[in-house]
Amino acid sequence: MTADQIVEAAFNIITYAGNARGIAMEAIETAKEGNFKEARQQIQEARDEMNNSHNYQTELITSEANGEKNEITVLLVHSQDHLMTGMVVIDMAEQFIDVYEKMAELKEKA
Repeated sequence: MTADQIVEAAFNIITYAGNARGIAMEAIETAKEGNFKEARQQIQEARDEMNNSHNYQTELITSEANGEKNEITVLLVHSQDHLMTGMVVIDMAEQFIDVYEKMAELKEKA
C-alpha cells in the first residue's frame, strides 16, 4: 500500500470505530431508559460500523501478509487504539444492557 492509502485506511478505521463506540454508548443509555429492543438494535448497528473499520484493518494486514512493507506511523497506531477501544465498548455495552434488563425484570417482580 502507498503511504496515502495507509493514511486513508487509518482515517477510515478511526471514523468507523469511533462511530461504533458512540453508538454502543448510546445503546447503554437506551437500555438505562428501559428500551432493550432498541438498545440491542443499536448494538447491531455498532457492530456493523465496527465491521467496516475491521475491513480496513484487514486490508492493511493482507497487504503486509502479501509481502508489502507498510510504514507504521503514529496515525496508524492511533487507528488501532480506536479499533480496539470500540470493540471493548461494544462488548461492555452488551453486558450493561443485560444488567439493565435483569434489573428491570427484578423490579417488575418486586
